[in-house]
Amino acid sequence: WIKMKISEENVGKRIDKYLSENLDYSRTIIQKMIDNENIKVNAKKTKASYKLELNDTIIINDNFKEETDILPENIKLDIVYEDNDLMIINKPSGMVVHPGNGNQEHTLVNALMGYTINLSKGSEEARPGIVHRIDKDTSGLMVVAKNNKAHELLAEAFKNKDIHRYYTALVIGQLDTSEGLIDAPIGRDPKERKRYTVTKQNSKNAITHFNVLKRYKGYTLINLKLETGRTHQIRVHMKYIGYPIFNDPVYTKMKCTPFGQFLHSREIDFYHPITKEHLHFTAPLPKEFQDYLDTLTSLE
Repeated sequence: WIKMKISEENVGKRIDKYLSENLDYSRTIIQKMIDNENIKVNAKKTKASYKLELNDTIIINDNFKEETDILPENIKLDIVYEDNDLMIINKPSGMVVHPGNGNQEHTLVNALMGYTINLSKGSEEARPGIVHRIDKDTSGLMVVAKNNKAHELLAEAFKNKDIHRYYTALVIGQLDTSEGLIDAPIGRDPKERKRYTVTKQNSKNAITHFNVLKRYKGYTLINLKLETGRTHQIRVHMKYIGYPIFNDPVYTKMKCTPFGQFLHSREIDFYHPITKEHLHFTAPLPKEFQDYLDTLTSLE
């Protein structure tokens, strides 16, 4: 149990905001704890919107646990970096990030739970540690939160575009420009619900920067930087400008191998949410990606 008494400088603050700032729990988890009566004010049930008064006594049952059906699994992880607050994982192509429709096993979340019990509660029940995601068949770097405070601060950093992510992709066709910016809103494809498309209907703004790394006969290797993080953003944007990502079974009509799209989250750059240390990590291309590049005819 945790007991907190309210002093004058905190009078008038919402209880959920105050506790998220002073405890290792996200605001979402605190709201659930209040609903479950794990948090009381002056020994009485309260609401998340309650405004604190002088000398209020908050009692917190800190044994709160969210029930989950996700099982830990002993799956090898490629851990690029780890400390008490976060991990940087190099996710292989083919691994789903979190359990979902019909996918309860062999995900990154199952692997993380098999590796450590120190994971943030996550934004949703089935996503402990997961602050952001990349597609199943996209490989590369991801940030994982090991406690709720780090999760909340990392989520805020993503929202404020303070975490910079760079991708490498092999696209079909020879780009005739050395760099560009794609500013085109993305929403679900009305004809195929599993796909996304550039549309003005029920869409969100999406911005992608790209520049050419190397040209090959029939292909171009490019670097991409996301300004927004929409589902399938890079894949949709590159198809939209006529240079779809190679081996993408969803956005090309070509025969594709099980490896999936040649898209790799290569680089991540940000400041540590707790220590404020500058962090910068890179991950080499997967073997399948590099081996295919080695078969191509360079034009440079």
